[in-house]
Amino acid sequence: MGQQTLSLSQQQRMQMILAPQLRQSLEMLQLPILELRTVIQQELEQNPTLEESPGDNEQIEIESGSSELEDNKELDFDKDFEAMAQLDDEWRDYFFQDQNNYGSTSESAEKHQFLLDSLPQQESLQEHLMGQLTFAGLSEDDEKIAEMIIGSIDEDGYLTLSIEDLSETAGFDVEHLRDILSIVQEFHPTGVGAKDLRECLLLQLERLGQVDSLARKIVEGHLKDIGARKFSTASKALKVSVEDIQEAARFIASLDPKPGRICTAEVSSYVFPEVVVQKIEGEYLIMMDDDQLPHLRISNHYRQLMREATTTRDVKNYIQERVRAGAFLIKSIHQRQKTIYKIAAEIVRVQKAFLDQGIAHLKPVTMSQVADAVGVHETTVSRAVNGKYMRTPQGMYEMKYFFTTGLKAADGRDVSNRTVKDMILTLVAAEDPANPHSDQELLEDLKEQGINIARRTIAKYRLVLRIPPSHLRKAF
Repeated sequence: MGQQTLSLSQQQRMQMILAPQLRQSLEMLQLPILELRTVIQQELEQNPTLEESPGDNEQIEIESGSSELEDNKELDFDKDFEAMAQLDDEWRDYFFQDQNNYGSTSESAEKHQFLLDSLPQQESLQEHLMGQLTFAGLSEDDEKIAEMIIGSIDEDGYLTLSIEDLSETAGFDVEHLRDILSIVQEFHPTGVGAKDLRECLLLQLERLGQVDSLARKIVEGHLKDIGARKFSTASKALKVSVEDIQEAARFIASLDPKPGRICTAEVSSYVFPEVVVQKIEGEYLIMMDDDQLPHLRISNHYRQLMREATTTRDVKNYIQERVRAGAFLIKSIHQRQKTIYKIAAEIVRVQKAFLDQGIAHLKPVTMSQVADAVGVHETTVSRAVNGKYMRTPQGMYEMKYFFTTGLKAADGRDVSNRTVKDMILTLVAAEDPANPHSDQELLEDLKEQGINIARRTIAKYRLVLRIPPSHLRKAF
């Protein structure tokens, strides 16, 4: 066995390391505008040299090629501080006047609290069930069991753990747990507390007095057949006509498969356009909507600290470090807006036919093509359009919506695959419910419109669009 030794050696190798400032710039480019606003607010709290400018937040059109902060510009503290001094004083006067008039009285605090208290709050499913538990007349121990059961019900209204698992976890008798569960299952909404879809539907049928109905028999033993529309299979097994099976299936379809959603708060997703495209005098005008972004500047207060003789060198170094960080943040925000603007301008240039006439004229374009035209890397385009929205004469669209692959139509024009999907949706929406189009018929209809694609491609697009096959779309 050879002797082990320790030694030092040097080697050279190339490795790409992102500087913290570059990483920050890339992160800002990727953030949607509302998330970026949150980051800016956090930076305002952490960096004392930064403050929000009182300037108006009107839409600002960015001229290509212009930049308020160039990459090679060094920060001149005396010049920058002097230029901002007057605005800083005016801002402070405005701020303190506003605070004295509105922010320090108990009356305004009461009004603010009343506003917060008056905001409507959606009741959760668990809160809804716990409210009913209060009137169930259970003992204290049984209420604890019921609370445990309610806590194990998901937002759809289903029991996520079996009674056996709950019994083993909590140490309660299985049969007693079943009795308490049956009480919870009597609560509103009907069907809550079921272990699966079958039990959920059975609970609803029982509450509707359909204990001996054909619908109950179907749910008990032939739910999969009905889901696959194999009405003849259920008809033979239950020895009733197909028409009776279809009528019972319609009734079952009227039940709620997710009863808990009636109490689930609907989260409204708000989006704000980063880019606004308007047609003025026959030309498309591109504007960056900066309403949601605070306008930043370096605080004038630190000009005084830098000039005071009593300010130590450590304090001055700290101020310079913070000011440079703030200046880079401002520059990064501007660069972000400038990059998004350039990409949006190229999208508008390529997709003018779409802006004029709609989705049928959407052209195929890739991020690589736009990156080459703008002069950035493809990953930069990907970051820039992720989660960003553009308001156009055709409506609000996420910017990545405009990037699609395509195919050649019979007349030689390029057609976006998104346009083809929209054509399939239109054909399916207009079909006879009693005789829906097969994939082959969709293929032939598209061919008549000059679109030549394979049948398997239609099947793939149909799956992406969540359109069932023709036999499942057929009305009964």
